Amino acid sequence: MMPLALARTGEEHTIKKVGGKPEVKQHLKDLGFVEGSNITVVNELAGSLIIEVKNVRVALNRDMANKIMI
Repeated sequence: MMPLALARTGEEHTIKKVGGKPEVKQHLKDLGFVEGSNITVVNELAGSLIIEVKNVRVALNRDMANKIMI
């Protein structure tokens, strides 16, 4: 397992675990970041990651990406 922040652009991964405080975990869940979902890092832009999850693109800062284990 590694944090999403370390994933390379274009690679598809499966979410293994979502960490953080309960409200952070719920926010990520609301965005589609749930265990078992497939995600792809589309691009890195100004320190943020553009992630495709469930056919939707979402921007996450590195702090949030570090809470998602792949």
